[in-house]
Amino acid sequence: MDQTPDDAGSETPGRAVEPSPRIPVPTLRRTVLLVAALNLAYFLIEGGVALAIRSVSLLADSVDFLEDTAINILIALALGWSLAARAAIGRALAIVILIPAVAVVVQLVLKVGEPAAPAVIPLILTAAGAAVVNLVAALLLARIRASSGAMGRAAWLAARNDVVINLAIILMALVTLAVGTGWPDIVLGGLIIVLNSRAALEVWRLAGEESLAARALAGEDPDDD
Repeated sequence: MDQTPDDAGSETPGRAVEPSPRIPVPTLRRTVLLVAALNLAYFLIEGGVALAIRSVSLLADSVDFLEDTAINILIALALGWSLAARAAIGRALAIVILIPAVAVVVQLVLKVGEPAAPAVIPLILTAAGAAVVNLVAALLLARIRASSGAMGRAAWLAARNDVVINLAIILMALVTLAVGTGWPDIVLGGLIIVLNSRAALEVWRLAGEESLAARALAGEDPDDD
């Protein structure tokens, strides 16, 4: 986890841990709530298009917007909590990141049975819009991720990965146009599962580091189970 010198010297056992004083808590909270609102709005847009054109990868990405909404709302609620509480929330967020994978698996099973190609133009336009939203979110979160521990890191990782996914969806749409089947859409859906799983593992690791730091500050032996 990234920590600033200000963070390292301000944490004491039994006290709520505030993010770096260089970024006030109200500013952090406004930022993550703005990102949550952006994600929720585009979830509704992208989800509707994905269902209309029957795109597995686009539907997986839309569910991912809902996941990012939940992550940022939880960050807003958890700001100012103790290190131990932040570590617990970080672990919860790691599990939340895996939720879209379940929806993708279901859609993959259905799509394999009927691999029809999704409509390419709506797919490209919607994925391009998603890339813009995720890029804005990533830029906003990049400014605060060092001040909000594993949770801020979770949100930033999700937004960053989503930009890559959106660009991959656009490329996949062009491949679909060339081959005329839904298999590129199916394959990309599987790759999205892998990306979400890796992000979850990274957040879980960072939350574990915060948990060890909290135990050390409380005078406990970090090696004790």
